Amino acid sequence: QLQLVESGGDLVQPGGSLRLSCAASGFHFYYATMSWFRQAPGKEREGVACIRRSGTGVYLAYYSDSVKGRFTISRDNAESTVYLQMNSLKPQDTAVYYCAHESGPACDYRPDYWGQGTQVTVSS
Repeated sequence: QLQLVESGGDLVQPGGSLRLSCAASGFHFYYATMSWFRQAPGKEREGVACIRRSGTGVYLAYYSDSVKGRFTISRDNAESTVYLQMNSLKPQDTAVYYCAHESGPACDYRPDYWGQGTQVTVSS
């Protein structure tokens, strides 16, 4: 019954911003490592952001080089929701974006469950 439902994908102009949401259910979200992937046509699915709980209880975020400084991953444990704030969007960011539940505690982009994805199109 683990479920991930993405929302927020849209058509946006270059330089614009968008916030994706992922509503999670069916597992203990508080302890889960969550990530965002994207896949453009003809390309491999790539991990772009990940957030995990450290041993001290602090949540740590990681990003791919292609989105670092532009995207921010965050989570609301009370709402069991993970977000991806996307700023300064480029046409190269156009892809289907997937929310994912990581199979372990590390941000190693080895998910065991995916959402169905939400389309982000960056174009003028």
